[in-house]
Amino acid sequence: MAQAQILTPAKWKSSAEKISDSEVLLTFTATIEKDWHMFSQHTPDGGSLPTVFDYLNQPGNYSLVGETTESPYKKVYSDIFEVDEYIFEDEVQFQQKIKIENKNIKNIEVYVEYQICKEACIQGDETFTFDLSGMNFTVSEQQNKAVVATAQDAAPGNPTKVDDLSILSIFIISFFSGFAALLTPCVFPMIPMTVSFFTKQSKTKAKGIRNAIFYGISIIIIYVVLGLLVTAIFGADALNALSTNVWFNVIFFIILFIFATSFLGAFEIMLPNSWANKVDKQADRGGFVGILFMALALAIVSFSCTGPIVGTLLVEAASKGGIAPVVGMFGFSLALALPFMLFAMFPGWLNTLPKSGGWLNAVKVSLGFLELALAFKFLSNADLVLQLGWLTREVFLVIWIVIFGAWAMYLFGKLTLPHDSPQNSISVWRLYLALLVTMFTVYLVPGLWGAPLQLISGFPPPMTYAESPYGVGYSKAGGILDNRVALPEGAKYGAHDLLTFTDYETGLAYAKRENKHILLDFTGYACVNCRRMEDKVWSKPEVLNLLRDQFVIISLYVDDKQELPENEQYVSPTTGKKIRTVGNKWSDYQITRYHANAQPYYIVLNKDGVDTNKPVGYVPDVAEYKAWLESGLK
Repeated sequence: MAQAQILTPAKWKSSAEKISDSEVLLTFTATIEKDWHMFSQHTPDGGSLPTVFDYLNQPGNYSLVGETTESPYKKVYSDIFEVDEYIFEDEVQFQQKIKIENKNIKNIEVYVEYQICKEACIQGDETFTFDLSGMNFTVSEQQNKAVVATAQDAAPGNPTKVDDLSILSIFIISFFSGFAALLTPCVFPMIPMTVSFFTKQSKTKAKGIRNAIFYGISIIIIYVVLGLLVTAIFGADALNALSTNVWFNVIFFIILFIFATSFLGAFEIMLPNSWANKVDKQADRGGFVGILFMALALAIVSFSCTGPIVGTLLVEAASKGGIAPVVGMFGFSLALALPFMLFAMFPGWLNTLPKSGGWLNAVKVSLGFLELALAFKFLSNADLVLQLGWLTREVFLVIWIVIFGAWAMYLFGKLTLPHDSPQNSISVWRLYLALLVTMFTVYLVPGLWGAPLQLISGFPPPMTYAESPYGVGYSKAGGILDNRVALPEGAKYGAHDLLTFTDYETGLAYAKRENKHILLDFTGYACVNCRRMEDKVWSKPEVLNLLRDQFVIISLYVDDKQELPENEQYVSPTTGKKIRTVGNKWSDYQITRYHANAQPYYIVLNKDGVDTNKPVGYVPDVAEYKAWLESGLK
């Protein structure tokens, strides 16, 4: 059982270093106690809360150069929140380069919020004041206020946002995407035509092979340059920032929806014919320059098939940031170029290629279904950020079930689209793919009834973002929700459909009316062990019945970011910190009244709000927790 105490598992120190006439490097270092961990600024949504830096006196005084950098994080999977989380252990360093705009500035104030967890979770915050009074600055109007991202990357301690595993996954996905593009009607017929051209036009076999190899290298160069341009225009980290922006997620959805519609046969996305004609003229020059333009001509002519795939890859790489767009284009172009080089080396292999036909269009249509499914992931991201509740987990899964079900029907030949050839039968390989897609579609269905769907973890919204968080029509305790009474004012249905209040005074008033004891639950939306207690302990019948029949539950969320009205904000007499949010208020209440700051934290009160036993924290033993509840009732 937890003792009432203020825990400080993170010890912070800070420093400011002048690095030029107008720039300062701010460093924040947190030393983390053994077995505790805190979270990256970039830990994915749906899990624990990220570390957040708020630069308070910025306007007119200084500007930020790039993002706040951080030490390399460790990726771990949370079986509670069903997402990967990015954590720090032992020590973490954050750095921010700033550019001084007011040479008379005396100090910089930075407010930091973070969550740190072990068996309990703590909502921490620190306010840092950096004294600049001893530094002299020269501020020139001609100085460039937008320092490129590479300057920030050179700062000490800057991690790569894309870990090795993400880079490898981007490369693998891009390589197979290039192979898929190879099997489209725009590219596949070009293989024998191009290889035959090199073998016939070259005076020797060796020269033909050399020209084909350079042709393949030219394809790689063209697409890698495209990746470099995207990275250079937007910045290595800006793409990552854009990927979490609501409007860009909506734009990505629209782009992928258009690509998918094109692949399904509604229309073709073509680059201007004049481009292809100009490039063709250059290709007639011969030599290596001519071959380079031949590769460019292939990229332009095949754009209606490769463009949507390239666009999708660049959008996906944007969510990774760093050099991901370059790696993606390298993987894609390598898969596209290899066949041209290999068949030039071994022209006899051309006889083994299947003939062009309707199967090429089937590949293109299949890519359209995949793009359509991926498009809704980006729309879901925007909905999650805005918390609109439009694309809940059930709605998202229904959309995917319909899309993949339609794809299965198409592969079985039960659904035809505009450019499909008439057929009396399907191939064995198409049958196998149809069966695989059907199995995946059936796999998705139990997700509507609360199945976790680990195979696609991270794609649908989390279980908590659902119309029925425990499955359609069911509570987590297993009962069908058809006999629930009307909610009292200020109450909601919490874990296992237990009547729960989130305001102390409202819950206390209800407990007095009902003549019941109170379970005061200091918790957090992103508190892992709070969810574990609810999932593993509260769910047991002997505890659940006790909570439902004998207690009024008041859950106070210390990480609630809702801003308090201006007239309700105050400075805590206990900690001296400004109380700005609802979460700050309940955290301060826990610290002031119970001299504790960790969650979960439980207290039994009588109907008048008087404690009846000692508080406890994380108690995973069901019998022990039940005995503690009963002791509070006595």
